[in-house]
Amino acid sequence: MEIYLDHAATTPVAPEVVSAIEKLMHEDFGNPSSMHKKGVIAEKYIKEARKKISKALQVNEKEILFTSGGTESNNLAIKGSLPRKLRGRIITTRFEHPSVKSTVEVLGKNGYEVIFLPIDKDGQVRDGALDAALTPDTLLVSIMHVNNEIGSIQPIEAYGKTIHAYNQTHGTKILFHVDAIQSFGKIQIPIQSAHIDLLSFSGHKIGGIKGSGGLFVRSGVHLAPLMDGGQQELGIRPGTENIFGIVALGRATELAFEQMKSHFDDMVALNIHLKSLLEKDERIHFNCPGGSPYIMNVSFAGVKGEVMLHSLEMEGIYVSTGSACSSKKKNYSHVLEAIGLSDEHMDSAIRISFGSGITTQNINEAAEKMLSTAASLRKIMKNRR
Repeated sequence: MEIYLDHAATTPVAPEVVSAIEKLMHEDFGNPSSMHKKGVIAEKYIKEARKKISKALQVNEKEILFTSGGTESNNLAIKGSLPRKLRGRIITTRFEHPSVKSTVEVLGKNGYEVIFLPIDKDGQVRDGALDAALTPDTLLVSIMHVNNEIGSIQPIEAYGKTIHAYNQTHGTKILFHVDAIQSFGKIQIPIQSAHIDLLSFSGHKIGGIKGSGGLFVRSGVHLAPLMDGGQQELGIRPGTENIFGIVALGRATELAFEQMKSHFDDMVALNIHLKSLLEKDERIHFNCPGGSPYIMNVSFAGVKGEVMLHSLEMEGIYVSTGSACSSKKKNYSHVLEAIGLSDEHMDSAIRISFGSGITTQNINEAAEKMLSTAASLRKIMKNRR
């Protein structure tokens, strides 16, 4: 029996989502830009998906832009919102997803000043760091809502109010971008009260299909396209729309927001239960507990995380060692480094992420395998010395 505990990387496609796109494959397959009947029908599907997402986020339909996923949304939000004069300050944190971290690093090499806010051991931006970093020449602040590796939840409403107050006092127009890819459809996102200007989200994290995502762009915020071509998506994201992905994203969003409260409560119960079972191992260390119940990062001291991952895989249990976008690299996670973990705990860390369909029995079986696997691997390592 397989137990999938890597939902932060991707989720199974929901049956309702499969049903929603089946007709598109056989009957309503037209190009949304075509002027004939097939094109008009296809365009209606996109409008309906946009309507569902805007309703879920409580924003205007014209403020939703479709993309190929979280990475493109983050790149478009950051690169597209910045002036081409290559001057000004960009503020972000030390533990952003690679699609934000790498993007601002490149911009830093090309003229912009980039400030990386420090993170404390609890996975939070250090007190006062954002306030101290804001300057009149600041253009953009980009802070993720839920960290994809350790699950810490940032108080984005407080950050947004800080930025808004600074703008009001100094007459600046600093934009606030939030990577909400691990919180979209899972926890409430205070777009209006947090004064969020740009918000990234992805379909395959909530039961949609890969290659689909979106970006909330507050009315009045100007975005320059990253590509040239047609006039799709208000001319900001040219190219024939991925109608399968868009419809899947719309339906997945609808389902996720309808079930958000019950799913959240279920994940809290599963997270607490697994933690209570794993605590039997005296050498275990929970990295940044108390964040999103969907993500648990834990170190089995004395066991390499990658070895643990593949050993569990042989037992039919699937976890990860960090972000799916960077976990194949040999160096330590920049996220775990940012919260100051020891080399031993970074080397032995795995990420367990929860989602719909996981049962208490699954957790019991997974915990038993994790504990026995860790004990066996430690014994092997001891005998080799």
